[in-house]
Amino acid sequence: MTAIIGMVAVILAIIALSTAAILGQVLQENLDTSVRKAAEDVRLSPQSTAEEVLATGRFRDGTLLVTRTLGGGTTGAYVDGSDVRVLDQSQISDIVESVGGATSYTVELASLGDYRVATLEGRQVLAIVGLPLTEITGTLSQILATVAIVTTGGLLLLSAIIAVVIRIGLGPLRAVADTATRVAKVRMDSGDVSITERVPAQQADDSTEIGQVGAALNTLLDHVDASLTARQHNEELMRSFVADASHELRTPLTSIRGYSELSLRDPSLSPGTQAALERIQAQSLRMTALVEDLLLLARLDEGTEIVYGEVDLTRLAIEAVEDARPAGPDHRWVLDVEDEPVTLAGDTARLRQVADNLLANARTHTPPGTVVTVSVRREGEEAVLSVHDDGPGVDPAVADRLFERFSRGDASRARQTGGTGLGLSIARAIVEAHGGTIGVRSTPGDTTFEVRLPLRHAGTA
Repeated sequence: MTAIIGMVAVILAIIALSTAAILGQVLQENLDTSVRKAAEDVRLSPQSTAEEVLATGRFRDGTLLVTRTLGGGTTGAYVDGSDVRVLDQSQISDIVESVGGATSYTVELASLGDYRVATLEGRQVLAIVGLPLTEITGTLSQILATVAIVTTGGLLLLSAIIAVVIRIGLGPLRAVADTATRVAKVRMDSGDVSITERVPAQQADDSTEIGQVGAALNTLLDHVDASLTARQHNEELMRSFVADASHELRTPLTSIRGYSELSLRDPSLSPGTQAALERIQAQSLRMTALVEDLLLLARLDEGTEIVYGEVDLTRLAIEAVEDARPAGPDHRWVLDVEDEPVTLAGDTARLRQVADNLLANARTHTPPGTVVTVSVRREGEEAVLSVHDDGPGVDPAVADRLFERFSRGDASRARQTGGTGLGLSIARAIVEAHGGTIGVRSTPGDTTFEVRLPLRHAGTA
C-alpha cells in the first residue's frame, strides 16, 4: 500500500506542478497582452503627470504608470480601486532602474508587490505601464489548493480501496498462517499425535496462487499426519515388544539366579567354579534389574503403572534421605522442609522411586564430602522437590540428553560410577505421568535437580 500510494502521490504531484507551470505561463502571456493593451490606452503629453493620465483614462484596478519627460521630470502613480495614488521617489527609482527597452519585465515593489511592466516611448515622454501579478498568483494558489485537497481525498479513497482489495485478496493467506500457527503449537515429539487442522476448502482453491499455497499446506499436513500415525503405531509395537520381552525374560533370569544360588551351596565346589557361579549370579541380578526397568518404562508409557492416592511428599523426602545416609556415609545429607507437610495426589511408591533415583545419582556422581540438600516446598498449585549438591556439576556434553534412556554422565560405563542409564529416564517418565516436570540446572559447585508436581491430579475434584 505504501509503495502504490507513494507512486500515485508522486505522479499526481508531478501532474499538478506541470499543470501549474503551464497555466502560469499562459496567464503570464495573457497579462503581458493586457499590459501592452493598457500601454496603448495611455495618452502621453509633455505636460501630463502619471496621476493625471490615470485619472483621465479608464484603467483597471492596480494599473501602474511611470512617466518621464525629456526635460527630466519623473512622476508615478497607480490605480487603487476608484482612487489614483502617487508613488514615492524611491519606488519610481526602483521601477526606472529595472526597466529598459520595450520588453516586458517583472519588478518587485516593497509596498505594492510584484508587477509585470512594459515601456512605451513617445516623442518627448517615456512611459512605463504595469499590471499586478496578484491575479496570477491568486489563481495558481487556488488551483494548487484545489489540487492538493482533491489529491489528498483521492489518495485516502485509494488507500481505502487498496486496503479492502488487499484484505480480501490475502484472506486465504491469513487462513494459511492461522492454520500453520495452530499446528505449530501441537507437541509432536511424543505420544499419540493427530493433526486435524486444515486450511478451509474455500481458502485452498487451486485456481489462485494463494489458494495453491493453502492446498499445498493441506497436502503437507496430510503427509505429516500419516507419518505421525505410522510413528505412533511403530512405537506401540516397540513398546509392546519391550514389555513382552521383559516379561518373558524374568522367568529364565529367575531360574538362572535360583540355580546359581543352589549350586553355590554345594561344599564340594572348587574355588574356580564357585567364582564363576558368583559371577553368573551377579550378572543375572544386574540383568534382572535392567529387565525390570525396561518393563517399568513400557508400562509407564502405556499409562498403566500409576496408582493414585494421597502422598505426603515431606515424609517421602525424609525417608529417602534416611535410607540414603547409610548408602553414602561419605556425603553430607541435609533436609530442608517446611513445618506443614506438603501433600498431593499421586503414587507414593513411584514418587519414592523418583527421590531414590535422584539421591542415588547425586551420591554416585559426586566425590566424598559433597553436601547434598533435599528440599520440599509448596509454590502456588505445585509441590517442588529439589535435590541440590555442590559437586563438580553435569558435563555440558550430556546435559541436553541427561533424561534420555541409556544416557549416562560417565562415558566409560564403569559399574562403580553408574547403573543401566535408565534411572533419570524412569524418573522423568514417572513425573510426567503425574502431570509434572523435571529439570536440571548445573554449574560447577551448584547442581539442582527440580521436580514440580501438581497438588491435584487432573482427574480429582
